[in-house]
Amino acid sequence: MSIGNQIQSRHYDIVGLIPAAGTAKRLGRLPCSKELLPIRIHNEDKNDVSQVKVVSHYLIEKMRRANVSKAFMILRKGKWDIPAYFGNGKNMGIPVAYLMMDLPFGVPYTIDQAYEFVSASLVVFGFPDILFEPEDAFVQLISKQNETGADIVLGIFAADQPNMVDMVDIDENGCVRGIYVKPAATRLHYTWIIAVWTPAFTRYLHEFIANDKARYTCNGGLQSDQNYQELYLGSVIDSAIKEGFRSDSVIFNNNRFLDIGIPENLLKAHQF
Repeated sequence: MSIGNQIQSRHYDIVGLIPAAGTAKRLGRLPCSKELLPIRIHNEDKNDVSQVKVVSHYLIEKMRRANVSKAFMILRKGKWDIPAYFGNGKNMGIPVAYLMMDLPFGVPYTIDQAYEFVSASLVVFGFPDILFEPEDAFVQLISKQNETGADIVLGIFAADQPNMVDMVDIDENGCVRGIYVKPAATRLHYTWIIAVWTPAFTRYLHEFIANDKARYTCNGGLQSDQNYQELYLGSVIDSAIKEGFRSDSVIFNNNRFLDIGIPENLLKAHQF
């Protein structure tokens, strides 16, 4: 029996995982964490301040729609405005808890901090500084995972800046054959923005991180943070696929995404 089929035959809690430990260096000096940059939704009453939401609010809303039971946000020191804003998640309709980043070597290291809390759950993953549609995107990914028993399901979007994202190679059935991180040139058309994965991939990620730490070990201790090479989540997913994990996709051909961590995109956020 495949790993996917084992997952398919059992009930798993659905948990949200949100990395919020970035430094937002590309945006320069900000008055708050980039995850709390306000995005205004206009309605007929333009004086209604209740229509102002921060960028990460949209991700949590989409997780709630997918029946996520709770969400973990992983922070770095100094980003205390995020828990101050969201609190325990009561106003979002999802319990929210916070964990602290340990090693600053990339998103996989960041989210691995939640391993003990999500190792037996179906993980719903998204970046808190990326706006995307449709509203039921995670619902569609979970449905796909239930249908196919895949270890990983990626939400795929057309990419207009291939050299700044992970480009995804998919076959005619939507199965993912490989991921190429920020290629200088490519004939591929799609990138991934969101994901759902099973405990099998959570364990794989955890073991991958344990082995990867050896790159930074010198005389029994870790080298200076200045010597690290960032590890990308797309690279870990690609490695898992090459080792036999099944990764399916849901293609959102008619939908958009916007990474507000890129300065020129931040200017477009209010029109998204």
